[in-house]
Amino acid sequence: MARRYDTNDATDRVTGLREAASAVRRGELVVLPTDTVYGIGADAFTGEAVADLLEAKGRGRNMPTPVLIGSPNTLHGLVTDFSEMAWELVDAFWPGALTLVAKHQPSLQWDLGDTRGTVAVRMPLHPVAIELLTEVGPMAVSSANLTGHPAPEDCDAAQQMLGDSVSVYLDGGPTPGNVPSSIVDVTREVPVLLRAGALSAEELRKVVPDLEVAN
Repeated sequence: MARRYDTNDATDRVTGLREAASAVRRGELVVLPTDTVYGIGADAFTGEAVADLLEAKGRGRNMPTPVLIGSPNTLHGLVTDFSEMAWELVDAFWPGALTLVAKHQPSLQWDLGDTRGTVAVRMPLHPVAIELLTEVGPMAVSSANLTGHPAPEDCDAAQQMLGDSVSVYLDGGPTPGNVPSSIVDVTREVPVLLRAGALSAEELRKVVPDLEVAN
């Protein structure tokens, strides 16, 4: 039976974050608010939990799960060949709605799907998400919807779709909007905008003037 906590209530927030952290450590799924939409998350290093996440969404391994982190410093242990331009994007837009696709450390023992040696990583601008990520470390997080359905902007919508496949729901109220993060590939010499979302190419080019846009 899924448990739900109102993170706008001080007591519920403490209990909910504690229960969510315990669930993640047990390899279970949680739903959490972010600065874009609600996400369904699992421990990034527990392959079975990530597989359960993909199954709950009805999503295949060909669409790997992004990773959310609670601090830019965490990147040092996750990625390699991270360019100066990539760090400039981090400095300018994290925490926020920018996902960076980078080469992950080959030594990492994780299975996020068919990633081809890369990871899509982001630091969200949401206090509840940051607090949970700081407590448990990197989490595999995807939008908390069934594949083909709209990404949820509130906890009710997420729970209606995912039900008891999730152990803990953290209800932070409506999210600021359903505009997804922008995705930039920083595995190449010149960063490439793969998806324009909350951040436009023009905004990103103020930091990285040479940014290319994928066709």
